Amino acid sequence: MRHFLDLHTTDAAELRGILDQARAMKAARAGWPKGRPDAETPLAGHVIALVFEKPSTRTRVSFDVGTRQLGGSTLVLSGGEMQLGHGETIADTARVLSRFVDLIMIRTFEEATLTELAENASVPVINGLTDASHPCQIMADVMTFEEHRGPIRGAKVVWSGDGNNVCASFLHAAGQFGFDLTFTGPASLDPSPAAMAFARSKGSTVTIERDPIKAVAGADLIVTDTWLSMHDPQSARERRHSLLRPYQVTTKLMAAAKPDALFMHCLPAHRSEEVTSEVMDGRHSVIFDEAENRLHAQKAILRWCLEV
Repeated sequence: MRHFLDLHTTDAAELRGILDQARAMKAARAGWPKGRPDAETPLAGHVIALVFEKPSTRTRVSFDVGTRQLGGSTLVLSGGEMQLGHGETIADTARVLSRFVDLIMIRTFEEATLTELAENASVPVINGLTDASHPCQIMADVMTFEEHRGPIRGAKVVWSGDGNNVCASFLHAAGQFGFDLTFTGPASLDPSPAAMAFARSKGSTVTIERDPIKAVAGADLIVTDTWLSMHDPQSARERRHSLLRPYQVTTKLMAAAKPDALFMHCLPAHRSEEVTSEVMDGRHSVIFDEAENRLHAQKAILRWCLEV
């Protein structure tokens, strides 16, 4: 059973193979209408369940369109429409869904939900996001960096802001793809110690630097994410704004990195909060290439999981 649950639990050579296939599939359909199926449709006859306990734009659209381009069909389910973990155990839901579909992608809150689903499903499960990690996003990010700057091995990536679930997956990627990562942000929002330990165990240099200008010196890529979760109360919003304001990505911060440094954000972004519009729309930004590559990377993940 090939689940795609996290970058650090998937073999590094397999991850590289997924990206190679993503690039090849993207190139093969360059200029085509979005709804035209690929020349190869290995998911013909397959049904993919897309389960969303959290709202989604990029994850939902990219998995839906990607499945269709590969010849398959999708069943989109929201947490409010299901009995997942409420009227029915997660384990039983996994067993039931496995009788109807060929693969389950889930975007959920607790990592334990993903784990229990995968342990009890008899079909592959893909992590579309949890509160602990976001591996599909980072596969697209690595793909995007390499499109613009070549191999990411040996690069310096700087994460500015909140050491959240996306940051954790960037640390997993650092270990698996061989780049270094510097975190700059408040101590109360440091990244997962386990994720930092994993990257270091693979030989990557992981650094914490509280001064953002010092942190980005020599950076090849600067990455940030929203300061706030969609579920944060107003009181938390005000505290986080005060805490994270020094780590906003501005033109001044980008100027302190390498002249050809890239800027990424997984989106959606809160303009003028974690990043200014000047950076988002500026020459360093590759955020919309990054968003598009969710489609291509995830198509390759689907094929890898189903071995087609």
